[in-house]
Amino acid sequence: MEYISAFVVGGIICALAQILMEKTKMLPGRIMVTLVVTGAVLSFLGLFDPLKEIGKAGASVPLLGFGHLLMKGVKEAVDEQGFLGLFTGGFKSAAAGCSAALIFGYLAALVFKPKMKK
Repeated sequence: MEYISAFVVGGIICALAQILMEKTKMLPGRIMVTLVVTGAVLSFLGLFDPLKEIGKAGASVPLLGFGHLLMKGVKEAVDEQGFLGLFTGGFKSAAAGCSAALIFGYLAALVFKPKMKK
């Protein structure tokens, strides 16, 4: 049942992003930023955790989860460091995921030969 709920919640998030792409003139980069900001706002309002309980990885894997991770790091850092935590918290919480993406992307670039589109 967890797989089904993850599929449904993740599918709804992706469908909403696709609707934004089709019905508006927003570029994919702006839609991605919108999803990250939406995740941060849902986290701030305390609505992301209930969504994550329902959708498990379907809610936490898309960009909403990245926004939640940034906001969670900022909240913890502000509690510990005060105002300076506002600037450092998001970086500390997302550092491992961003580093892994960079390292694995680099390794994939070394293994596979890029080809130009014709």
